[in-house]
Amino acid sequence: MGQSSQRKPVRKAVFPVAGMGTRFLPATKAIPKEMLPIIDRPLIQYAVDEAREAGIEQLIFVTGRGKTAIVEHFDMAFELETTMAEREKSLAVLEPTRIQPGNLVAVRQQVPLGLGHAIWCARAIVGDEPFAIFLPDELMIGSPGCMKQMVEAYEEVGGNLISVLEVPREEVSSYGVIDPGAAQGALTEVRGLVEKPRREEAPSNLIISGRYILQPEVMRVLERQEKGAGGEIQLTDAMAQMIGTQPFHAVTFAGKRYDCGSKLGFVEATLALALERDDMAEDVRAMALRLLDQGS
Repeated sequence: MGQSSQRKPVRKAVFPVAGMGTRFLPATKAIPKEMLPIIDRPLIQYAVDEAREAGIEQLIFVTGRGKTAIVEHFDMAFELETTMAEREKSLAVLEPTRIQPGNLVAVRQQVPLGLGHAIWCARAIVGDEPFAIFLPDELMIGSPGCMKQMVEAYEEVGGNLISVLEVPREEVSSYGVIDPGAAQGALTEVRGLVEKPRREEAPSNLIISGRYILQPEVMRVLERQEKGAGGEIQLTDAMAQMIGTQPFHAVTFAGKRYDCGSKLGFVEATLALALERDDMAEDVRAMALRLLDQGS
């Protein structure tokens, strides 16, 4: 596996944000779904905050048409900041949206050929370094964050890592599932990946949950443009080909996951995070109880 002192750090992260967000129409007709807010921060901001907490420096957005608002969100808003300063309003609320010059890169996917293709579009910027992947629809809430937990594991074992979560057996057919090997604490060796297995055939109840640390060699696999399920270039297929050639582990995330790709998950995340905020929790709890009383 090599000594940790020789292991390249994870400094780059890829965010595939080219999807059209059709499940949230008409809200996403003119606004990227990644810009829809969970309370007062857009969904993409939570993923970026998680990346920065993990020590990631360069953010690579794989975008499509109509996605410029995502890049603009992390740019300086000169007029807004000037007006706020003139009115003696604190600019601290904007601090998380500022990225160091040169550390934000946007590349176009142009054609929707799958998640694997979206990652491959970032190949020139990733270069020969390990890199993280964030699927922003998966809102991962924990302390430390999911990616920080993964980076700490990466510093131990190197190679490729994916985040996983335990789910009830009856839910495994909706997800990608790992075939587990030896386990030590939160770290489990990955022997195989199975996409949406039948409950009785699933090798485990550990599902892949939208965070990855991959070695750059995966780009060599993706460049073959091999199509998998749905006629798309699947990231899972490419990762499966890395098993056995490099160390491959899963990190069981100690925290909570919200599927913000669905309306129900989006509402759940908004309510759950509001109930954790000191400035809102008491009022939101009272409001929820009042609404539940009205519905009974």
